[in-house]
Amino acid sequence: MSTQKKFASHADLEVKKVTFDKLSDNAYAYTAEGDPNTGIIIGDDCVMVIDTQATPIMAQDVIAHIRTVTDKPIKYVVLSHYHAVRVLGASGYKPEHIIASHDTFDLIVERGEQDKASEIGRFPRLFQAVESVPPGMTWPTMTFKGEMTLWLGKLEVKLLQVGRGHTKGDTIVWIPSQKVLFSGDLVEFDATPYAGDAYFEDWPATLDALAAMNASSLVPGRGAALKTPEQVAAGLRGTRDFVSDLYASVKAGAAAGKDLNSVYRETVARMKPKYGHWVIFDHCMPFDVTRAYDLATGHADPRIWTDKRDQEMWAALEG
Repeated sequence: MSTQKKFASHADLEVKKVTFDKLSDNAYAYTAEGDPNTGIIIGDDCVMVIDTQATPIMAQDVIAHIRTVTDKPIKYVVLSHYHAVRVLGASGYKPEHIIASHDTFDLIVERGEQDKASEIGRFPRLFQAVESVPPGMTWPTMTFKGEMTLWLGKLEVKLLQVGRGHTKGDTIVWIPSQKVLFSGDLVEFDATPYAGDAYFEDWPATLDALAAMNASSLVPGRGAALKTPEQVAAGLRGTRDFVSDLYASVKAGAAAGKDLNSVYRETVARMKPKYGHWVIFDHCMPFDVTRAYDLATGHADPRIWTDKRDQEMWAALEG
């Protein structure tokens, strides 16, 4: 390992090109070359935004793109899960409701402050105008368990928890009539899944449940919008392979009694040929392997990441 590798995404300074894709009569994807995506649903009488960008200032660019296609009010913001880079822009939309699963609400209570400090430290470029984030947490105004149906006029939109994976609170958004799926970070495309808060043993089955929905298009958490059933299948398969390959490697190393550093080096070497070109590979691998090693050695639930723990882990594995 090079001793020159900068912490997390501190070397990632290049501004990415935004794409705004129409996926159906009602669904749009705001993507930016592997940066966190935002999904948009335009109903008969209002707009729903899925995942918010990292700051209210960054949300303004999403709103500007929405305003090129509709002047309807933005009524709902849905949090697919709770990571600061996904949620801290929520106030910029001035929504009537911020919606999350109750499991996600529990995560905010348990680790929201630490996650906020941790992620702001990891991603300097993604937290543009971080001073625009209101103090305190981004709290949902509505929560649900399992399933919730909203009607945007005559358009049915379902919020579903189909299983744990990226976090325990993962929520997908589904337009049944158009078979459009917004997956949050359960699915990535040509981008490395972040798994620092993941449930590796659940994630593949959750992806199988998504595959069974036979979506015609899908907005992943990162990467280009998937516009055909074939592309959707490729995105699901790629994410499933990454999660499964990583956990198999770590689990085998842990079972052989190897320490985290050895398992990390072996797993990176094993994964790099197939996945090393994916966005944020170098950023994610220390966090992903650490969580997988924890799980393989008896930590059923993710330990809380703090600014201090981030730095100590990075120094131990990459220093």
